[in-house]
Amino acid sequence: MNSPSRILIAGLFHETHTFLDGFTVLADFAIRRGDEILDDAGDASPLGGVLELAESFGWEMLPTVDYRAQPGAMVEDLAVEAFWADFLDHAAPHLETGIDAIYLFLHGAMVSPSFDDVEGELLQRLRALPWAAQIPVFGVFDPHANFTPRMASLSDCLVAFRENPHTDARKAARDAARLLQRCLTTGEKPNQQYIHPPLMWPPTGTGTAREPMKTLEAMAREIESDRESGIWSVSVVAGFSFADTPHTGVSFVIAATVDVSSQLQKLSDAAWAMREQGTAPEPPLSHVIGDLVTPPPGLTVLVEPADNIGAGAPGDCTALMRALIHWRIPNCAVCMHDAEAVATARQFRNGDRTMIAMGGKGSRLDAGPVQIEVEVLSHSDGKFDLEDTQSHFAAINGSSYDMGPCGVVRHKELTILLTSIKTPPNDLGQWRSQGLEPSSFSVIGVKAAVSHHQAYDSIATQMIFVDTPGPCSSHLQGFPYEKVQRPIYPLDEMS
Repeated sequence: MNSPSRILIAGLFHETHTFLDGFTVLADFAIRRGDEILDDAGDASPLGGVLELAESFGWEMLPTVDYRAQPGAMVEDLAVEAFWADFLDHAAPHLETGIDAIYLFLHGAMVSPSFDDVEGELLQRLRALPWAAQIPVFGVFDPHANFTPRMASLSDCLVAFRENPHTDARKAARDAARLLQRCLTTGEKPNQQYIHPPLMWPPTGTGTAREPMKTLEAMAREIESDRESGIWSVSVVAGFSFADTPHTGVSFVIAATVDVSSQLQKLSDAAWAMREQGTAPEPPLSHVIGDLVTPPPGLTVLVEPADNIGAGAPGDCTALMRALIHWRIPNCAVCMHDAEAVATARQFRNGDRTMIAMGGKGSRLDAGPVQIEVEVLSHSDGKFDLEDTQSHFAAINGSSYDMGPCGVVRHKELTILLTSIKTPPNDLGQWRSQGLEPSSFSVIGVKAAVSHHQAYDSIATQMIFVDTPGPCSSHLQGFPYEKVQRPIYPLDEMS
């Protein structure tokens, strides 16, 4: 009887917005070590899916460390070095009996002051270890990675999620695990080939239900479908345009045992031909809001990409809230991340009225806090179970989420859900857990770019994207890039 394959696992997940002030520090990371990682077994996360397959494959899973933090500012070097030291400490006990492969759960867009390509740096360190120099390194990553040549050459097969919103993250992780099992049972090992056209898109241009990503994903799946061709995996990498690095932007990665330069060029050429479809600007909020003074039937969702929590924005920008108040939009709601405002509201009982200054604290681009009189409606601990365990949200957080202490307040026609922890608008349980039915509102403002679609498409009569001040604007020409490779679209005139 063959002994089980011993698979070392580790996770490192952060999407770094290099234009934000401050740092993402070690204390911002949720850290799990050793057997704590195995607690994901049976849940909706990518790791949970891999653990299920591992049992069926007969793998022995060797957990090391998992570090993950919400999208945010540059990661301090201390956190990168802490992860590496932690990884070595937790890998060491497994070395004596041998390791057959490594499986990684990555984002792919982490940046620190010393490393524009944190994942590539860690892969290089990993391959420098004698025990890891030749063994298979497989894994899964977010398509908003800024994939690099080091990432391609120093791992054997990293599989990107195929959908945005990331409803398939668990499936993608399981696909990568099946490919690793293929490698272990056949002895074949692919290599990764990569192309990076001079092109980047804002997050609003990267949803896979719309062009250009819809066509690119379809092309990738067609290329991948010919399993007899030696192609194992084709990843369309949308990139993360708010990270200023030499490899920021769109790329394509194919894991194969044959030369795939022609397939890569075909994908690159298609992306270039559709480049303008990924940069459609949003109309100014002022051009839209007046039409909602008398809202149409059903729910209108106003989407504010410039304050997109999922891309690192603070989730407390006030332009949309100010407009809803100024225009007296009836029966409307917003969610605002503001721990200080929550603490103030929690000093009062339900039904009390008080003045609260809220929002406007997280971005220098915002006009500052809005001070308004509110009625306190409710308080909660902010914990809720996800209604959709196949969602973008579940891909990162599993089956539940903690918004921190919360308060619900009302100012005239505006209901405001205040959270202590940034909470992307990716699951309607966020509202319903607080006793609010989102479909009962006429207008809801959400701070997102694409990931909200999975939750809100089912209840929205119309969805309108608006341009507001904030650190995640879709107008990329407004950011002070220094490191991206030039020329690049849309920063430069290119034909």
